[in-house]
This record gives sequence, structure tokens and C-alpha cells, in this order.
Amino acid sequence: MDGSGSLESNRDYYDRFSAEYEKHRGVNDPGGYHDLLDELEAGFVEKYGRGLDVLEVGCGTGLVLQRIAKVARSAKGIDLSEGMLAKARERGLDVVQGSALALPFTDNQFDVTCSFKVLAHIPDIGQALAEMARVTRPGGVILAEFYNPYSLRGLLKRFGPALRVAPDAKERDVFLRFATPAEVKRRTPTGCEWIDARGVRILVPFAKAMQPKLARWAFRTAERALCDTAASRLAGFYIAAYRKR
Repeated sequence: MDGSGSLESNRDYYDRFSAEYEKHRGVNDPGGYHDLLDELEAGFVEKYGRGLDVLEVGCGTGLVLQRIAKVARSAKGIDLSEGMLAKARERGLDVVQGSALALPFTDNQFDVTCSFKVLAHIPDIGQALAEMARVTRPGGVILAEFYNPYSLRGLLKRFGPALRVAPDAKERDVFLRFATPAEVKRRTPTGCEWIDARGVRILVPFAKAMQPKLARWAFRTAERALCDTAASRLAGFYIAAYRKR
């Protein structure tokens, strides 16, 4: 791992991360911080993809994809890491190994193509967005999540200590990019138009803040209420919706 953002470096990082990826996710912390993120991300997909064909780029272990599969006509996933995909396959999900820079799908194959917590780790973001647009049908939607520097999370990630994600891997071992909401809009893929945005993690300062039951209820209520408002511009995770013409 060298933080270069190369396919090899990113694959190695996530293969290592996969061993402990769900330690505080899914059934290990129902209703917690990561469960909230998954709910809001999958909910945005449902808004545009209910009953339609959906692709998740960078599906990881399938925690978001399994939610999508419950509301979509078809739900496919692709990820660079075999370690992550092994867990997605255990969930019975339709996933393949591959790169976001060369998606192994035909043109105009999906109604919605989405990506969460992945694009920030890809140096050639233009190529990744172009590929997502290529496999999306005309009239379909691309949902692309970026890491927002104008957020509590952005400040902690840039100036706080690097957290350990595996015994031999830290967060800063992977390439990382932040993009402001204005930049996200400027990055609208060719042949598409920006139509919407959702903000995830607007008020939650850090994951452990949601451990007390009362705090968990309060943060979940507030985040749900604010995610589609102007406050989304202060979210740690900023999801852009682009419609393909």
C-alpha cells in the first residue's frame, strides 16, 4: 500500500480492510452510525431506482447493495477487492470483480448507477464518472458520493489522527480526495445534467457519538430531516445526482 491510488494499492488496502470492515457495521451495530449511512444512501437510490435496474460501483461487502436489491428490479455490484466481494457473495448478491475505470458492462445497461465511499479514492475521477455515465441509460441517473471538506468529518479526516482499519492498515494508506459541493456540480459528466443532491452525516461529529441510545435516536431523527435540505452542503458525504440526457 502506497496511497498512490493505483489499482494494486487500492486493492491491497481494501483486501486488508475487509477482514474487519463489518466489525461495527450491519448486524454488529444495528441502528448505529454506519447503519444510518447505509439507510440514507440506499434511500437515495430508491428515490430514483425503485423497480428498475441498478448498479453499485464499489459495492464492498454488499451492505448497501442488499438494501437496494429489496426495492430494485435487478441489483448488480462491482468491486476491486476480492476480500470484500467474498462477503457480498455470502449474502447471495450478484457481484463481479472489476475496476470503476473500466466497468465490464455494456452501454446503457442500467437505470441507476451509484457509488458510495469509493470515488474519493480514485485519482482519475473523470474517467470513473464517464464510465458510470456510459453504462447508464438515457434518462437514467448517476448517484456519485464525494467527501466534503466543508464538514465536521472533513476537518477530522484532514487534521485528526489516522484511524486503523486493520492490524496493518490505516486510513491514510489509501488515496484520498475531498471535493466541495460546487466542485461536485462542475464535475457533472459529459452528456448529463446535475439534478439533485443529498447530504449524509451533517451533524454526527464521529461514529462513537451515536453509541448512547438517546443520542442515536436524536442523530437519526435530525439526519433524516436535514439530508435533502440546504444543510446537505455541510454533510461529510455529499451525494450528487446527475441525469443522463
